[in-house]
Amino acid sequence: MTRWLSEAEQQTWQAFIKMRQRLDGALSAGLSEHGLSMADYELMVPLSAAPNGCLRAKELVAEVRWDKSRLSKQLARMAARGLVDRAPAADDARGVVVSLTERGREVLRQAAPEHVELVRDLFVDKLTEQESVALRSLSAKVIAAADRTCSPG
Repeated sequence: MTRWLSEAEQQTWQAFIKMRQRLDGALSAGLSEHGLSMADYELMVPLSAAPNGCLRAKELVAEVRWDKSRLSKQLARMAARGLVDRAPAADDARGVVVSLTERGREVLRQAAPEHVELVRDLFVDKLTEQESVALRSLSAKVIAAADRTCSPG
């Protein structure tokens, strides 16, 4: 039997949806000033933080929780714009290693400070320390439940 949302639960869910949509729109607009999409940025950040500056495609899929097809298409678009390189993995003929190009690193270096300021202005600075702790706790619960429900790839 379906457990429909109560009025308060529906309001909470809709508030979350609207917040996510507004944040996505504002963050996308900020990144577009640097010629980047949110999808570009979502891939560039883990690549820039990787120990050797590169990740296997399967590691990137696990990190961003996209399906393989979406990742492949996005990487092709980014490679065509000179933001990433894709190379065969040395230890696996079917594997692909992805890395940021120097141009990709430079674009990220230029975009990141403004992006972080926007994240701070729209989100982080709006929360008290207690709200931040509560949000991290709630996020961990929701992420764990979602991870049990679906897997990447």
